[in-house]
Amino acid sequence: MPNYQFPKMKQPWQEFTISPERSHHLFQGHPAYSARFEEVLKFHAPGLAPVRDSSGAYHILADGSPAYSNRYLRTFGFYEGRAAVCSLGGWFHILENGQPLYPDRYDWCGNFQEKRSAVRTWDGQYFHIRPDGTKAYESGNIGYRYVGDYREGIAVVQREDGLHAHITLDGRRQHQRCFPDLDVFHKGFARARDDRGWHHINLQGEPAYGRRFAAVEPFYNGQARVEDFDGALLVIDEAGKTIVQLRSPEITSPPSLEITSPEGDVLQALSADMVGYWRSQTIFAAVKLGVFDALPATSAAMEQKLGLASGMGERLLRALHELGLVFPRVSPANFWQTSDRGALLATNHPLSMASAAMLWGSEHYAAWASLATALREGKPAFDTQFGLPFFDWYGQEPEKLKTYHQALLTYARHDYSAITEAIDFSDRATILDAGGGTGELLWMVLQASPRSTGILLDRPEAIANVRVPENLATRVQIVGADLFASWSAVADAVILARVLHDWSDPQAKIILQRAKQALTPTGRLYILERVLEPGVPDCGLLDLNMLVITGGCERTLPQFQDLLRSVGLRLRQQIKMRSDRGRSEKSGISVLIARNRIGDAPSPPGSEGLPARI
Repeated sequence: MPNYQFPKMKQPWQEFTISPERSHHLFQGHPAYSARFEEVLKFHAPGLAPVRDSSGAYHILADGSPAYSNRYLRTFGFYEGRAAVCSLGGWFHILENGQPLYPDRYDWCGNFQEKRSAVRTWDGQYFHIRPDGTKAYESGNIGYRYVGDYREGIAVVQREDGLHAHITLDGRRQHQRCFPDLDVFHKGFARARDDRGWHHINLQGEPAYGRRFAAVEPFYNGQARVEDFDGALLVIDEAGKTIVQLRSPEITSPPSLEITSPEGDVLQALSADMVGYWRSQTIFAAVKLGVFDALPATSAAMEQKLGLASGMGERLLRALHELGLVFPRVSPANFWQTSDRGALLATNHPLSMASAAMLWGSEHYAAWASLATALREGKPAFDTQFGLPFFDWYGQEPEKLKTYHQALLTYARHDYSAITEAIDFSDRATILDAGGGTGELLWMVLQASPRSTGILLDRPEAIANVRVPENLATRVQIVGADLFASWSAVADAVILARVLHDWSDPQAKIILQRAKQALTPTGRLYILERVLEPGVPDCGLLDLNMLVITGGCERTLPQFQDLLRSVGLRLRQQIKMRSDRGRSEKSGISVLIARNRIGDAPSPPGSEGLPARI
């Protein structure tokens, strides 16, 4: 069959399509050449197409003739002037003349995108190579478990612990957050899944909104199609607001086991929730035994060091691996180490969560068993279980109290580290941190306000072992006092950080009255708390925890306003905080600023996040 006569054009291959039987290419519906092959793929620049016939796999020119003499097991399209091929010796990339780009051979190769290509080594590790075939970065001695193509200079990698992260062209982390599943960025947003579901994140790894979904698509012109957990299909904007409902929940959500969620089907997801204590108690036991301080080690060495029965270490490590806290190294056998998350449970980590694990896994765990009773009576379950209110009981248990305050110290370092960027305390001569525990928040404030002095006030047993930083020793006064009694202290800045949520409204009012009495006439009260959004069902579990443990609760902004108003204080501004990693805390900590003068005109509305300063 004669070749079709092409019109005069520089590169007719750009208009070629593949025939239905995939044996040749077509141009305007006619065969582009006379040759026939077992399989052909699309043409790519510089005008070459992968084909396979009885002689092997290779590339052809637009006229159907071979581009070179070499033959391979498989060939793929050219991208950025290089094509991936597979030979008996392994996978590699070739140039347009069929010659290898480099001498190395791999178990698999991807295509070049943005001057990088993914490759897999013979031991199953992934990384990226540059256009000259050299390794693009050092990802450790054993690389990643998987890497994807780059888009807009950023790629997704799966680490040894199974979590996914974003990296730049030189292998640096784009941000410090990791996810069970993750996608590349598209127009400034990437799809990400955490333990709550799918959502979108920005280039800093921050959630674009607070909601989570069963599935999300990339944003297209500022909107994305998503599926809710009840089966509803929605279109949302970049703030997570529903724009259009495409399908109601009733259409796809009959009583069945076919509804999917990030954890699997409905039955599996429900079962996972019901045995959630398996997770918390496994972590509690591992911390109590010292597992995270004993790693890295082989399972046998860990068993011996911690005094575990034979084989028990391996069983525990398998469970911790399922939780993403540890992972086995390829070599030597049975050698385990902590993941980034697991490292937080070592006692020597600067943000150690070991004390928090001990806190949540012991008395809190026991008290939660009486949640139903607490809900019936509207009273804390802790009192019933242990015979005393929470703070009274801990006051008689020095070691337990130490663990409690150590856990709060870690949360303070994480949640309050940006407070001095949001609030300028430098014009406050005396700063009183009431219920301040170990003083971590007060130290942060005083370090940024060198002319201010500070007062740390808490129950005597809480401040008994407080250590004031050496450079602040002359500027700090420590006062033991009951929050409900007279404080015998005066300041022009009073801080109540996560104090009010410990108490019911009548008790919270008493504390606010004491704070008001401690303020100078021009003083300001700074309340650091989570602020619930009316009508948004969020922070429900935290709210129940406050009921169970202390009888307190989380509150909305109107509820805080009512409390303040009842004692003669007025809310002046709300500022939403960020954590130490720059993550937007839309449902997180807010600073509520109140004044002692009711007659003042209201100030402008507060801004959200940084860098607002007062």
